[in-house]
Amino acid sequence: MGQDQSQLPHIQGLICPLPHTHTETVVIGHGSGGSMTRDLIANIFQARLNNTILAEGNDAARIHFAEPTGIIAVSTDTHVVSPLFFPGGDIGRLAVSGTVNDVAMLGAHPSYLTAGFVLEEGFPIDQLVKIVESMAETCQEAGVQIVAGDTKVVEKGKADGVFINTAGFGVIPVGRQIGGQYAQPGDAVLISGSLGEHSIAVLQARGELGFESGIQSDVAPLNHMIGDLLAAVPEVHVLRDPTRGGLGTSLNEIACQSNVSIHLEEHLIPVKPDVRVACEMLGFDPLYLANEGKVIVILPENSAETALAALKKSPYGTLSARIGTVAERDPGQVLLHTAFGTTRMISMLSGEILPRIC
Repeated sequence: MGQDQSQLPHIQGLICPLPHTHTETVVIGHGSGGSMTRDLIANIFQARLNNTILAEGNDAARIHFAEPTGIIAVSTDTHVVSPLFFPGGDIGRLAVSGTVNDVAMLGAHPSYLTAGFVLEEGFPIDQLVKIVESMAETCQEAGVQIVAGDTKVVEKGKADGVFINTAGFGVIPVGRQIGGQYAQPGDAVLISGSLGEHSIAVLQARGELGFESGIQSDVAPLNHMIGDLLAAVPEVHVLRDPTRGGLGTSLNEIACQSNVSIHLEEHLIPVKPDVRVACEMLGFDPLYLANEGKVIVILPENSAETALAALKKSPYGTLSARIGTVAERDPGQVLLHTAFGTTRMISMLSGEILPRIC
């Protein structure tokens, strides 16, 4: 890597001298388990993700949750986005945000992550540094720590640069019940912002849009916004981040889990003009595009306005809107009331619109 160890952050608990291999790309030896692996872990990962738990250097982490009681929420995700860097984010920010958000969707307070890296031989070390630094910045924003990890190296052509697997852990406070199975007839359906930016930003980075735009991915950790929402409105029934499959698929999952129907008002669903233009040109429906910084909120009707006010205080929730209502009739269905006065059934996405999107 070529960095002077004296210029790297102090790694707590590390007493053995660090090796220096000075390679500019990932090589097979970085996955050997020997000195080159130690070099990669110490000089790239630990130097940037350093905390007292990770610095113990064991194969497992000892963690202590601040809340003495509660239920542990656990989630895991694997990130294979292409390209690795896109407008508004990169695979590192995506990996941390995605897992933090999945844990937060149960009303938990995310605290700890693990991270596993599959690196391709020949991958530039400077790009790996950028990804790890992005992960560190996102962890700091979310208030979480990466406390354990793993690295594997595969032959050139076998991994497309970097794949990252993350697992997240948090505590659900006693008495909190949030999940896709808890939507109730009469509930209001909210969305925390406009749809489709992540998918379109990744397409733009691939050069597949056919025109230039200022669309940025919405990728972000939402746990602080969700925490503020739950402080203002504890009676939230459902939280769900509409990632792959988008809003349409996520609401179908909830309708089936809760045995209810969900009725949407098309004119209330926020979609930015650039995204709408891109969808019209490419034949996409924004209801099915992936989002990485949005949350669906389903809660009692009388709490909807309070919830919207809480969401809009966050920079990630300024375009929050009420978009529909939960009903008892036609369970398992999602129905869209269009601007033309017709009703359209929104089915679950049956295939993959955009591969390698997250």
